[in-house]
Amino acid sequence: MNAPPPAELTPPQQTELLADLRALEVELEAQLEAGREGARPVTLDQQAIGRVSRIDAIQQQQMASEGLRRTRRRLDQVRRALRRAEDGDDYGLCSRCEEPIGFPRLKARPETPTCLGCQSALERRN
Repeated sequence: MNAPPPAELTPPQQTELLADLRALEVELEAQLEAGREGARPVTLDQQAIGRVSRIDAIQQQQMASEGLRRTRRRLDQVRRALRRAEDGDDYGLCSRCEEPIGFPRLKARPETPTCLGCQSALERRN
């Protein structure tokens, strides 16, 4: 049996998700600020620091840089979702099929632009 399609968001759910988006924006901005130090380029003439070799330092810098890229992408998604929610636009509707996304999914990832079905299809394709 197929599950019924998710219902559109109620006004209290929209208010709760908008607050979640704002809190997530602040959290991600703080993560970006904190992560900038670890993502700075490693100076090649640097001597080993304690037990960490230069190669380890470069690898850590690359991992920190990738973490910052992911955080920036998520922050961009959060800001787009905030604009849609604040404008009363299409927040809560899937950007692909235009069906309601569903409160449980949005509660878990309030910035998500796609429903679970469309997200699964995208992941299978990639």
